[in-house]
Amino acid sequence: MLQTTHSLATLPVQPSSKRLLIETRDGISLFHYDWGTGQPVVFVHGWGLGAGMWEYQMTDLSNRGLRCIAYDKRGCGRSDQPGHGYDFDTLADDLASLIEQLDLRNVTLVGFSAGCGDVARYLSRHGMGRIARSVLIGSVTPFLAKTADNPEGIDPSVFDEMIAALRRDRPRYLAASAPSFFGAGLPTVSVSPELIQWGVGLALQASPKATIEMVRAFSETDFRSDMPAFTMPTLTIHGDQDQNHPIDLTGQKTAQAIPGNQFKVYEGAAHGLFVTHKEQLNRDLLTFIQC
Repeated sequence: MLQTTHSLATLPVQPSSKRLLIETRDGISLFHYDWGTGQPVVFVHGWGLGAGMWEYQMTDLSNRGLRCIAYDKRGCGRSDQPGHGYDFDTLADDLASLIEQLDLRNVTLVGFSAGCGDVARYLSRHGMGRIARSVLIGSVTPFLAKTADNPEGIDPSVFDEMIAALRRDRPRYLAASAPSFFGAGLPTVSVSPELIQWGVGLALQASPKATIEMVRAFSETDFRSDMPAFTMPTLTIHGDQDQNHPIDLTGQKTAQAIPGNQFKVYEGAAHGLFVTHKEQLNRDLLTFIQC
């Protein structure tokens, strides 16, 4: 495993009597951070990155009057690593377990990438009774795959090749993909080699089983029928240089599917804008949550 220079795990955790583990409906333990007080914001990470990807949002916004909660999905970070349950129905039910066991209300749900699929499926399965607003960043919604009724989508062979590369040499694949994920080389992006390595290290904490099964889930799941569940105020944020989830296929179509949606395009940003454009993102999140 590649060594990381710093991560959320190395930061001092605020003293708290709150439990750091919750149990899902099928008995899986999920680790979570719970920092600050005030209106709750639940961060849902992408693919196998774990709660650590939200380092720069958690540290900033928890100091600005918000209760910030981020959890490791099953198979990721410090949560249990079962050999099952990586479909979006189960992942959405896991999110529901977290919200219910912490008895959260008036929640802002913030999803990134595949985590936006968890948010969409949560709303369609569990409703918006506890949810005040939602934010979708670099989303996989409404549907990634190329099919007869989604001809602009990505050919499934691309994801087959991705899975084959992960099975062959997972660390190498993640390390090779990380620079474009963060937008290294773009004139508008400044990202250090150490930060890129940090991102790879986060992804390597996920189990190989979860890593592969989640690729299948986010590439094959059609969220178009879930989109009407976004009846609360929603903010969609997408980088116009996102090569992982092209904005024309995902961000724009997601915004069009949600009436009254606020759509913010980050010029010159790639997929990993939660780090490369963290100041802009944090300002937009705080403004949207407090409006």
